[in-house]
Amino acid sequence: MTSAPSEGAPGGAGAGDAGATAQMEAQAEAPAGRVPGEAILEARDLVKHYPLTQGIVLRRQVGAVKAVDGVSFELRRGETLGIVGESGCGKSTVAKLVTSLETPTSGSIRFKGEDVTRLSGRALKSLRRNIQMVFQDPYTSLNPRMTVGDIVGEPFDIHPEVAPKGERWRAVRELLDVVGLDPEYVNRYPHQFSGGQRQRIGIARGLALRPEIIVADEPVSALDVSVQAQVINLMERLQDEFELSYIFIAHDLSVVRHISDRVGVMYLGKLVETGTESEIYEHATHPYTQALLSAVPVPDPGAEAGRARIVLEGDVPSPANPPSGCRFRTRCRRADERCAREEPVLRIPAEGERVLAGPARHPSACHYAAEAQDRPVRKAGESTAGEKRAGEKTEGETAGAAAPE
Repeated sequence: MTSAPSEGAPGGAGAGDAGATAQMEAQAEAPAGRVPGEAILEARDLVKHYPLTQGIVLRRQVGAVKAVDGVSFELRRGETLGIVGESGCGKSTVAKLVTSLETPTSGSIRFKGEDVTRLSGRALKSLRRNIQMVFQDPYTSLNPRMTVGDIVGEPFDIHPEVAPKGERWRAVRELLDVVGLDPEYVNRYPHQFSGGQRQRIGIARGLALRPEIIVADEPVSALDVSVQAQVINLMERLQDEFELSYIFIAHDLSVVRHISDRVGVMYLGKLVETGTESEIYEHATHPYTQALLSAVPVPDPGAEAGRARIVLEGDVPSPANPPSGCRFRTRCRRADERCAREEPVLRIPAEGERVLAGPARHPSACHYAAEAQDRPVRKAGESTAGEKRAGEKTEGETAGAAAPE
């Protein structure tokens, strides 16, 4: 058995209508360095609830897991939208909804103005040609019984109009060359490649039908750091070469910052803050975003020693029983009684409503949105007066974090 060369070898390089509308308007600003075109994909008030049932013979619904609960965003031609958040916040569910692998409970997804949630048959098949996905695990997303040529060429069997039978082998070899793999590898099997090379095969498969959008669900999380950089650089080059738009989902905030034009932060099924790369990473106003950023290590021992780490206490509440009001309030050091009573809307604050200016004026779902140094926070373990008054309710919700059986 001949193994493929190593990766480093040459050539292997929740909102209502008002909140959703405000969010769409806020996202129209193009970041420096790249000028995205018109909106190509728009999600509005997207909801996906998975029912919880009881009984064997007479099954009845006793609740629902609110995986995605009122998410709105838009993706513009040629840009990269990064989505970050903790495990279980709904990022991958959003990816499945966008690619029509799941059907939303409510809300709409429009591709070039057409509501894709209402499509079926040939219309849905045509849509899937334009929106492709790169999966997280390069080891399980490739069929071990198929050769690389069969894997990359399989989309042509479903959409024969893209590459007639006499041209498919040539098209497959060209795709392998585009992603930095030797075209002579077409007859090899996935187990003969490294993790980074397998992910390149997955990217080649995603490019086969010349899509306009690629949804990348944590495409580098299973790879070594050096290989991550190679795959990210490859994706950036392909974006310019094929005029692609990306929805890039990841846990690694540094990777998301490197590749994204705009970033959305998710928590418990909702977007809690959106903005350009500089707005989110340098002027975050939501306490959850600030806590995430404080956990990112800085490659400077002196600067790292002087940083104030924001430590979140407790576990993420269950999406089957989210807290009332603001979903982050059970772990937030700014929370008060208003947070338990009133759900904040993701929007840009109105003039005079909050003292925010410049890059800090971007959509944030927090009653007390402010840059880290602008609003005092209580010490860990210290309760506010509002939390004490709402203590009984808060404790009940926290205890109900486990989904009902």
